Amino acid sequence: MVDFEKFRLGNGLTVLVHRDKTTPVVAMNIIYKVGSRNESPDKTGFAHLFEHLMFGGSVNIAKYDEPLQIAGGENNAFTNSDYTNYYLTIPKNNLEIAFWLESDRMLNLAFTEKSLQVQRQVVIEEFKQNYLNQPYGDVYLLLKPLAYKVHPYRWATIGKEISHIENATMEEVKAFYKKFYNPDNAILAVAGDVETDQIKAWAEKWFGTIDKKSSEAVCPLPEEPEQTEARTQTVTREVPQDALYMAWHTAPRSDNRFYHYDLISDILSNGNSSRMYQTLIKEKKLFSEVNAFITGDLDKGLFIVSGKLNKGISMEEAEKAVEQELEKIRQQLVDERELEKVVNKVESNLVFSRLSTLHKAMNLCYYEMLGDAALFNLEADKYRAVTRQDIQHTARELFAPHRKNTLYYLSKK
Repeated sequence: MVDFEKFRLGNGLTVLVHRDKTTPVVAMNIIYKVGSRNESPDKTGFAHLFEHLMFGGSVNIAKYDEPLQIAGGENNAFTNSDYTNYYLTIPKNNLEIAFWLESDRMLNLAFTEKSLQVQRQVVIEEFKQNYLNQPYGDVYLLLKPLAYKVHPYRWATIGKEISHIENATMEEVKAFYKKFYNPDNAILAVAGDVETDQIKAWAEKWFGTIDKKSSEAVCPLPEEPEQTEARTQTVTREVPQDALYMAWHTAPRSDNRFYHYDLISDILSNGNSSRMYQTLIKEKKLFSEVNAFITGDLDKGLFIVSGKLNKGISMEEAEKAVEQELEKIRQQLVDERELEKVVNKVESNLVFSRLSTLHKAMNLCYYEMLGDAALFNLEADKYRAVTRQDIQHTARELFAPHRKNTLYYLSKK
């Protein structure tokens, strides 16, 4: 059980406080509820660009990293489809420095043409290195628009294409910041040996005077229509092995079926005792690697099966073997011990995630974004509540043939 207290400032900033007396290091985490899903189709990659821009200096602080490092702190950030997350750890005695740093860049970034140009180039190089010049790097630039036709999940967090970042103007960047980097669009968590009254005082002192920069409501997103027929795409690339990627739409993260999907993916591919490892790699020797996982997006996400084929194995043979494994889980109840095994693994991971102060701060923010930070304490129970019948029913619905999206990724011979 992770105990916490919650309060909200007058400007809408939600603050969560977890007291952990066992560590002298305090973790601070801030989620801004903006990801690539909030971008315009002709201006993608902005959420990720902002992750970089937020370290470029603010109105009163020329360089974010320098005072944090002097105070003994460390920090990082990440962006995904749904939100942008900034986190840091710092010795308890220097915690107020973290409030100063984070509030200043929420108050007003120091937008300069130099900073924009530098970070724009960093993102462009990341796009080239990780997505265009790396084997299999463009898989999700292909798979996402195959699976999504309406929802903004159809482009990757990095963006649709480099030109969107290359052509980003200062006016567009400032408008994005004004719309999304507001106190009422953010969740702050502090975890460590702290007192709630002190956190309240610092939150009011450093964040309380920040006005909402815009009253413009975040526009509702278009809902992806139900898929009615299977889709396929074939590409050929300079890669060492053929690869197979299959994707099906899942329910939103708030749906209880999320836990079913997660356990199905673990049954199929989590560890050397999993079904697909034992059958497709060890026994039939069709794949050198095979994975099943879920994206876990806030809206309808994806259940993805991917695998790299061994030399001499045809795509038809490999795909048929994967389909046979999926059909087994649709037609036969999972063994009780098999389900117990994967649930135990999940529960173990949840326990370990509560040993880290930083992970607790991150998770409190994440579950508050889902609706209530207290949901963090209910996760193990929700996994434990999943039955063999739930697994079968959800698998039958999930792996329906007309809901399948397949990317055949062929190696140039």
